[in-house]
Amino acid sequence: MTTLDFEPLTVTVLLREDPPGVFRVGKSRVLLELVLRAFKAGATPEAIVQSYDALNLADVYAVVSRYLATPAPFEDYLRQCDQTAAETRRKIEEVQGPQDNLRAILLARAKAKEEALAQAGQR
Repeated sequence: MTTLDFEPLTVTVLLREDPPGVFRVGKSRVLLELVLRAFKAGATPEAIVQSYDALNLADVYAVVSRYLATPAPFEDYLRQCDQTAAETRRKIEEVQGPQDNLRAILLARAKAKEEALAQAGQR
């Protein structure tokens, strides 16, 4: 019987910080948070690469392996992303106001425009 003695393997997770505080996977522009959220939602690394064809399968496996080995820093990063998104949303709503009923507003505008065009055509 033959046995194999593998040397310890170190897998490098290729992440780029571009711009500062935003991590991208491999040589792509795909955000780390998109890969992590897809994986956490049940997507396989192969499915993630199909969704983001700029990704390299080995890079996605490296990210997933590192996440599974030590999820805490990744979870901290995802929380930070959520906080940044909430703050950005709050700033936008301060300027524009809440857009809770955006669909109704857009439909009302379209109807008003349609009525104005119809009235202009009757004259």
